[in-house]
Amino acid sequence: MKPLPRIVRPVPDASGDVLSDAGWPGEARAAVGCAALLLVVSVTVEAGTHHLTLLRAVGSIALASVLLVVLLPARVTATPDLLIVQDLWTTRTVRTDRLSTVAWPATGTSLRVVLRDTEGGRAEVGLRVLTANPALWLRLEAGARTSTQRGTLSRDTSDLTRLSRHVHREAARSVLKVSGLG
Repeated sequence: MKPLPRIVRPVPDASGDVLSDAGWPGEARAAVGCAALLLVVSVTVEAGTHHLTLLRAVGSIALASVLLVVLLPARVTATPDLLIVQDLWTTRTVRTDRLSTVAWPATGTSLRVVLRDTEGGRAEVGLRVLTANPALWLRLEAGARTSTQRGTLSRDTSDLTRLSRHVHREAARSVLKVSGLG
């Protein structure tokens, strides 16, 4: 099966082997902007009512910080054999060439794919990241294929099959939409 054309150009490093979520910088800037806007508005309102105190300023900073933590997306990076998911406090790494489980629950509308490898690594990737970055998906899919050939991903692969169909369908829709045919 021929891979679909890339919709989002991946951001390689100097060696060209590392792919990153191309939408992450914009989403991170938006999260910081929302938190900064909340801080400015809350401090301005407090100052406008002549009740700005140190305690209220600290409260506004804390509230803006909580908003930043909630809105800041995890950064997803892939090399030929690794998938790395970095959030604010943790970094989770999974070997894509040694996957033991690919889980995407069929019940409800789960927006996260859970990956586990034979070395105990576990990572969760947002479905939006995989559909928006076909190059990342193709790298993950190639690793899953290697895992299947090695026999580490030999149990139920129906979630992987459903996920593959979903990502390829969304990529095809995006291509048709951009070309004006869909």
